[in-house]
Amino acid sequence: MPANNAPVKKVPMRMCIGCREHKPKKELIRVVKAPDGEISIDFRGKKSGRGAYVCNDMTCLEKAIKTRQLERAFSCPIPPEIVEKLKEELSKGEQ
Repeated sequence: MPANNAPVKKVPMRMCIGCREHKPKKELIRVVKAPDGEISIDFRGKKSGRGAYVCNDMTCLEKAIKTRQLERAFSCPIPPEIVEKLKEELSKGEQ
């Protein structure tokens, strides 16, 4: 029990759409579909729109694309050029 009977903070958990594991929200990267339809990676988690979470790992993103989990999450087909853009953004962010 923490000192002074302070309440224990709950860690928000999210599921990676690639590996399907629940992890703390801060460990995952948010892929967001903005209201205008643009799909991008949101490293800060602040952009408005529908979000889906993926591990900071290229294999999880590739698996999410292969199993069409991103398309299900956003209820729309994802063009190949957007997939390439997501892969580029994630590889830049991993460095």
